[in-house]
Amino acid sequence: MSNKVFGVDLGTGNSACGVIEGGKPMVKENKEGQRTTPSIVFLKGSERKVGASAKRGAVMNPKHTISFIKRFMGANWDDENVQKMLTQIPYEVVNKNGRPYVKIDDKEYSPEEISSFILADMKQIATDFYGEEVKDVVITCPAWFNDTQRQATKLAGELAGLNVLRIINEPTAAILSSNIDVKNGEKTIMVADYGCGTLDFSICEISEGMVEV
Repeated sequence: MSNKVFGVDLGTGNSACGVIEGGKPMVKENKEGQRTTPSIVFLKGSERKVGASAKRGAVMNPKHTISFIKRFMGANWDDENVQKMLTQIPYEVVNKNGRPYVKIDDKEYSPEEISSFILADMKQIATDFYGEEVKDVVITCPAWFNDTQRQATKLAGELAGLNVLRIINEPTAAILSSNIDVKNGEKTIMVADYGCGTLDFSICEISEGMVEV
């Protein structure tokens, strides 16, 4: 059994797969040679595409091209942000038991299921790099995600056939992947996250190797 682990930044606009290479974290290229993959899924019949190939189909098949799915993760149908998103997306979203589900043709998909398609694509990047199947993963999420949204992120990983070791805050991941010394002394650091739709600032306290947002 493999003891290798990879990390995923499951972003609203783009996602990325990170591995440890030579003792340092590295973001690996996808099959198109890019370090980031658009968090976009195209579904039509038995056809499924993720990333740039899915994005290219958005113009011709907008109702089959799903983007910004992270905004629906762990959310309720009557949530203010969900209702706002419904006015901004071309694909169909329906109310299923009080939760937003994506409807493509006659099939309904939970936000977690759509996200699992993206995570499966990230898994393939790690598998290609290591030369063997890798299932252990750490996934990042915004520091402001509540417990429901974090559980939804974990569920997406499980639906992708992954063993989710941890869900960690994005600012924490940014610090740990940088050249900042977190093992010696105490520090206070501000992390700026220039996201696809939002700009987040997080204040992080570092003490004895621990990072607290």
